[in-house]
Amino acid sequence: MHKLSIPPHVVEMVRERVGRAHPFDTIVPRKTALLVVDMQNYFMHPDYQAVPMAREIVPNVNRLAGIVRAAGGRVVWLRTATDDTRQSWSIYHEHLMRRDYADWRYASMDTTHEGHALWPALDAKPEDAQIVKKRFSAFIQGSSPIEAHLKRLGVDTLLIAGTTTNVCCESTARDAMMLNYRVVMVHDALAAYTDAEHNATLATFYMIFGDVQSIAEVTASLQRGQAQETAPSKSAISA
Repeated sequence: MHKLSIPPHVVEMVRERVGRAHPFDTIVPRKTALLVVDMQNYFMHPDYQAVPMAREIVPNVNRLAGIVRAAGGRVVWLRTATDDTRQSWSIYHEHLMRRDYADWRYASMDTTHEGHALWPALDAKPEDAQIVKKRFSAFIQGSSPIEAHLKRLGVDTLLIAGTTTNVCCESTARDAMMLNYRVVMVHDALAAYTDAEHNATLATFYMIFGDVQSIAEVTASLQRGQAQETAPSKSAISA
């Protein structure tokens, strides 16, 4: 796993601004969805653009998904697809990579290619949602139907897991916050190529955009949310 390292001054800034270490230390499960980003063969298998640490976090991702389901939350598996994006995302495909590399990437994440499929060791359940996105962020206009899906479920809180921390996970998390979701990056269920990239993203996200918690901290936050939901209201007590 990546070793979490958020600068002390960032932690102090959050404590000063929020009044506690974690802005979202109480998470209501029925309003929560875990978004698992891009844990597909293309980013997992050594034959593709693999993120080695992504294979290491599979047990943590599966454990987190089980915790969320058991608490009453939802799990969504997001996968990137390149279908029909060569022209609509031409700057990326024509200017930010070689032609042969672009052709290989484009073919390997088409929805009909094995590179698009979920990594087989992931514990995806029939009741989980599986949603295709066409950009790094699932929330940017035209990328995916994720926002409509979450609104139908009444979800206002998102847990972000998957790979890579500093690209698709960060892009999705930032855009979700801008659309008024409570967002928690789950640091021990995220993977990047290096500790430096992973931690730079988490420090910035924690400082400005949302929360960063471990699986253990998320579990405690969900438990507090459950307790809050089941506690009798003051009006009921007074009656």
